[in-house]
Amino acid sequence: MRKSLAGLDYDRFELGGIAFDYEKLMDSVPYTLDEVFKIQRECKVSGTPLFELNNVNTLVRKHAGKGKGARILLKDEAANASGSFKDRRASLSVYHAKRTGYEGVIAATSGNYGAAVASQAAQRRLRCIVVQEAYDSKGIGQPEILEKGRKCEAYGAEVWQLTVGPELFYWDLALLEETGFFNASLYTPYAIMGIETLGYEIGTEVKATFGREPDYVVVTHAGGGNVTGTARGLEKAGCKNTKIVAVSVDLRGLHMASDTDFNRKSFTTGHTGFGVPFAVNPDRTDVPRNAARPLRYMDRYLLVSQGEVFYATELLAALEGIERGPAGNTSLAAALKLARELSEDNIIVVQETEYTGAGKHPYAQLTFADEMGIEIRRGNPRENVPGKRIVIPRSFVDLSYEEYPLKDLKKKRVENAIQELKVKSLRDYEARFLAEEVKEDVEFVTNALREKGFGID
Repeated sequence: MRKSLAGLDYDRFELGGIAFDYEKLMDSVPYTLDEVFKIQRECKVSGTPLFELNNVNTLVRKHAGKGKGARILLKDEAANASGSFKDRRASLSVYHAKRTGYEGVIAATSGNYGAAVASQAAQRRLRCIVVQEAYDSKGIGQPEILEKGRKCEAYGAEVWQLTVGPELFYWDLALLEETGFFNASLYTPYAIMGIETLGYEIGTEVKATFGREPDYVVVTHAGGGNVTGTARGLEKAGCKNTKIVAVSVDLRGLHMASDTDFNRKSFTTGHTGFGVPFAVNPDRTDVPRNAARPLRYMDRYLLVSQGEVFYATELLAALEGIERGPAGNTSLAAALKLARELSEDNIIVVQETEYTGAGKHPYAQLTFADEMGIEIRRGNPRENVPGKRIVIPRSFVDLSYEEYPLKDLKKKRVENAIQELKVKSLRDYEARFLAEEVKEDVEFVTNALREKGFGID
């Protein structure tokens, strides 16, 4: 692992037992934020537009109560080189690989991140291998995933397409050992710091335009890097009071490593199949310690249905004249309801969009779902059943969200930390570490353990 990460030694950050020095891990990146901006601008990343959704906001206020209807702004990350915020994540990793003498980079991903790494590698003149989880055991692949594979190949990457299951990380690690390439993992401090520029831009641009920080930044949540990097960037921009609202597509009941469930979902990222496990078990990744720690930064966690995201995608195109990929509109779907509940003086920033294409288009995804035997109809989106039924709202007022109990996730994170290492006594610094992990105090940690019957000294 050290060999594939230019000597990054995770042992240096371990404090013993449960705890490690998270900020020291992040500070191990040998670049300032200004230097990261310079690196990104060299390769057509960052500086993306931030604009108000004027027509959408008119619709929001039409259906909001008196004095309600927050202003929604959109950060258009589709303007990055490969068409998503993942370019920020890839840019620093690929630059560091080039600077430290690697001949190539490897990334394990189902899609957008692979395209981002391939795009950055092409510009830095490095070889690139993308290991992609693409098919079920019948050799059937979702149109969105196949679209992303084609995009990786267009940038010159060698794409290894695998069936669903644990072999993704196995082949990722095997190829790293065989080739000696750089591990452009989603979960290194390089990847997370690359996203910090996004949060920093949002904070500084909103301040420059409106004279104050945004009230809410709504972030699509999957593996946690998007939430983590954006929140850290906002902090560096001096946005101390901005609330971080994480949003995932509700796919509860589907197992992401299941061969039979794999093609019964229309979203390959930004869903609960990643959002929940990575929040409560962040270190189950291809590096020893994950730099994405979403529970350190979330203020709320909202769930929306697949049908609501498809509706938001159609609405964005019809009212604002911009067609973007559905997965990137996950946070927009929640923001449309959230804005109706908040004061008209509030500012909400929908933090990212992504490119669209033939395989990522809603019609392609819904056609595939129909072929998989999933019912598709209009109606009440609360009747959506993951893997069985996609219900697209009939009207704007039908858009809603479910508030996921964030305290439950935090308690589960604490419980998992204890169970994984079979800890029987909790030292003071470990209790403080867990409190920081879940954005609570030490009393919350000890109470959570007592509730579960752990006899921690």
